[in-house]
Amino acid sequence: MSRRGALLFAAMCLIWGIPYLLIRVAVRELAPVTLVFARTAIGAALLTPIAAWRGELRPLLRHWKPLLVYTAAEVAIPWVLLARAETRLTSSLTGLLIAAVPLVGAVIVTLTGERERQGGRRWVGLLVGIGGVAALVGLDVGQISVVALVEVGLVAVGYAVGPIILARRLGELPVFGVVAASLIGSTIVYAPFAAASWPRQTPSAHVLESVVGLAVVCTALAFVIFFALIAEVGPVRATVITYVNPAVAAILGVVVLSEHISAGMVLGFALVLAGCVLATGGGAEPVPEP
Repeated sequence: MSRRGALLFAAMCLIWGIPYLLIRVAVRELAPVTLVFARTAIGAALLTPIAAWRGELRPLLRHWKPLLVYTAAEVAIPWVLLARAETRLTSSLTGLLIAAVPLVGAVIVTLTGERERQGGRRWVGLLVGIGGVAALVGLDVGQISVVALVEVGLVAVGYAVGPIILARRLGELPVFGVVAASLIGSTIVYAPFAAASWPRQTPSAHVLESVVGLAVVCTALAFVIFFALIAEVGPVRATVITYVNPAVAAILGVVVLSEHISAGMVLGFALVLAGCVLATGGGAEPVPEP
């Protein structure tokens, strides 16, 4: 890997490990729908002019149906569920649970009849990963919101389904345009809900900084860097960041928010990571930012 590739890789490992921390801070004062609206609106405002300048929006018109499904699976539904879950879960636990996305992707691909040649290794990986998720949650689920866990589970499903739709139904389209269009669509959908739940008082500086960070750094800038990383090192090597982001999220939660990391969470993350590697054949599934 070149020096430029290494720098881009390190940047993405950090940038897409930050959102869990920022979301946890923002939902203290903002409703989840308001946060998602602000994030997608700012992100769309930054990325849409670039996509339009590159002529990547017009080709999307003929593929609006799969584009809507992709937007729902990858952005609109997961982002609001993630924000809702983090009103009851720590950012550390949420980030570590999202590490199971490649595992969920392997399950989906298995159910669709692909990767049959990797049967034994795949199933071992799935079982190891499931054990890791169980360790992450812990035996005593009474202290953890079951509803929040279900929400994170649905987020993982959405993040796994999105890239599959992108590859199978939107693969011939410019990815930058797809991202911009998905942000525009999500902004339109959440605008009325955000208006109804808009805070009466101006949020604190930390919350405003979190919203701006999510939109500018973790959304707009992140996609620009991610596409540059793919061009530099290739799509397969680029998606290895999905194994590093959860660890970054956990570390930030402990250092910045003083969240507690249990031995079960460490063991669970290790098992989920091992299960993902086994189930996906040694490479991460292409998973855009959670």
